[in-house]
Amino acid sequence: MVSDNKTLDKVYTADNHKDLMEAYGDWAENYDADTVEAFGYVAPEITARALERVVPATSARILDAGCGTGQVAEALRSKGYGDLHALDYSSDMLKVAEEKKVYRSLKQADLSKPLDIEDDAYDAVVCVGTLTYGHVDAAAFDELIRVTRPDGHICFTIREGAYEDYGYRDRMIALERADAWELVSMEDADYLRNENVGCKLCTYKVTAGGSPAVPA
Repeated sequence: MVSDNKTLDKVYTADNHKDLMEAYGDWAENYDADTVEAFGYVAPEITARALERVVPATSARILDAGCGTGQVAEALRSKGYGDLHALDYSSDMLKVAEEKKVYRSLKQADLSKPLDIEDDAYDAVVCVGTLTYGHVDAAAFDELIRVTRPDGHICFTIREGAYEDYGYRDRMIALERADAWELVSMEDADYLRNENVGCKLCTYKVTAGGSPAVPA
């Protein structure tokens, strides 16, 4: 995938996690200004609103998976949520997020691998800007389900194009059929508004059975 923006290209065309982390390391300090002000990155706010619709209790324990600099947490904080926990693979992005003091804990981890987190640890999970080109593949859904309690919710965005190209939709359907989660809502939404880029905004409820062993 190649865009008309050199900064986005460097992130989306990274060939491996090392290159991706170097790209984010170089971008971390300017990430908020670039994404929000220049690109019109609205995905964090629309995802926070989606979560608010299904998780009205502001005391809910929420994991921000692929938290970046903490933009989703800032949006959730403005809505009264306080028990927020960060997870990201980039230590540079986590440093910026930590400075905002919007999380109770921060963890460096790779969403492409099994997470060192107990089953049913969270009431809800948000995952924004991570399910896209050159980042995390569809197998991450299994871990997000595993760490979310039964009847908990997962709200996430998938960048347009990547939705089909990266097998996200196929995995989502396989997990629905296996009764690991059930779809609450899915809609087309703005992602990078100034770049005319959209996304799928999805909300799922984890079932009592949680994440079964479903062939990838």
